[in-house]
Amino acid sequence: MSALLYGRALKAVVWREVLRFTGQRGRFVAALVRPLVWLLVFAAGFRAALGVSVQPPYETYITYETYIVPGLLAMVLLFNGMQSSLSMVYDREMGSMRLLLVSPVRREFLLAAKLLAGAAVGILQCFAFLAVAALTGIEVPPAGWLAVVPALLLAGLMLGALGMVLSSTVRQLENFAGVMNFVIFPTFFLSSALYPLWKMRESSEILWTICAANPFTHAVELIRFALYGQVGWEALGWVSLATLVFLGLSFWAYNPAKGLMARKAGAGEG
Repeated sequence: MSALLYGRALKAVVWREVLRFTGQRGRFVAALVRPLVWLLVFAAGFRAALGVSVQPPYETYITYETYIVPGLLAMVLLFNGMQSSLSMVYDREMGSMRLLLVSPVRREFLLAAKLLAGAAVGILQCFAFLAVAALTGIEVPPAGWLAVVPALLLAGLMLGALGMVLSSTVRQLENFAGVMNFVIFPTFFLSSALYPLWKMRESSEILWTICAANPFTHAVELIRFALYGQVGWEALGWVSLATLVFLGLSFWAYNPAKGLMARKAGAGEG
């Protein structure tokens, strides 16, 4: 296959995702309102419990509102990844997914293009949230706006790949909402998005172990370090590994001959 053909396929997949997102204004508003509610309302309660400032692995103390910004950015990417995967369930029900997977372009390339498009949309939502948060007095170092882009991209790919794996296990569109809630809230709360891990360890060693093993925690830490111009190497390693694992599972799951799609087809025929 020529590079031109793959370029056209990538452009088509990305453009389709962008058009779908721009046509869903409620999705964009929800992506902004949800983290802003956490930032402006719930932050007050958590700050009262944890203190007015938090000492992260940086040189200075920061306010609690600033501390949770990376977690809220990861929340935006998490919800966006699940919404993008929800569209795959819809495409499968409508039959367009089958047409996409039997195209002459390699299936893995199409799935990766879908993930890249979803991550790009998620990054746009993140920057929109940062812009609105700046109006409320939340300060992020100017260099952090640029340094955080690779971290957001990698975290978006990881969470999008996770959503893609989940979408392959759901046969009907209405069932995916329950799966999303079952995954999103434990993933978010059992992480360092809202509170430092050392605070969790003071409460429960078991919960701390779960939080430390949660890939979402490492995505949050990767974004948190990047916002301050640093590289969280441990977080980078774990997020990269999780991305490769979820990506491999999604490629296998959407393989009509071997993956979960094949098993569902066989079950339907039976």
